[in-house]
Amino acid sequence: MAEVVSTNVAAPRPEPGGQQRQSGIHKVPAASIRVATPGPNYGDGSGVEGDFIGDTKHHGGQQKAVYAYSRELLDEWGRELGRELPNGAFGENLTTSGIVWADAVLNQRFRVGEAELEVSVPRTPCRTFAAWLGERGWVRRFTESGDCGSYFRVITPGTIRPGDAIEVLDTPAHGFTMGHAFAAWMGDRDLARELWELRILPPLYQERWDKQFG
Repeated sequence: MAEVVSTNVAAPRPEPGGQQRQSGIHKVPAASIRVATPGPNYGDGSGVEGDFIGDTKHHGGQQKAVYAYSRELLDEWGRELGRELPNGAFGENLTTSGIVWADAVLNQRFRVGEAELEVSVPRTPCRTFAAWLGERGWVRRFTESGDCGSYFRVITPGTIRPGDAIEVLDTPAHGFTMGHAFAAWMGDRDLARELWELRILPPLYQERWDKQFG
């Protein structure tokens, strides 16, 4: 059964990449989180109450309200990197088990605790993420893994707790997965064109592809 292993919120720290700001990438477990829809723009904050976002230019807002990553992948990376990766280590609000987010379909809906979440857009591995882990070539390695976890938009607000089931509510027929979208985001032109032609992205992101392929 797919379920939530840990619910996590930011414990702000200096930005590990050297920027003169605080960063919210360091997430620590909380007894529960309450999720709701922030405003439409990046600077509108997290969809998780009490969470912190330092890089408001690239994070937060309606399309990046909640981020999930699997415990199974954290364990795999931990073995590869030779160290333990605690829940929240990749900056995720939801550490999950029993589900492969690369196989989730864009705009697929899930019931998670009291909340209803919808698969949104991929994560783009950045300099902050690489500096946080302190691993050479991290952006390339994370990209080659093919699974970036998943960002969600919040359809129905609510509280999520560890142990809550993750239930599929609706799956779009187009079948374009988060794994495909991640590859498209990171430079696969064929998948990028396919994604653009499907017109299943939020307007802000669809407009970016329109500039390339339109």
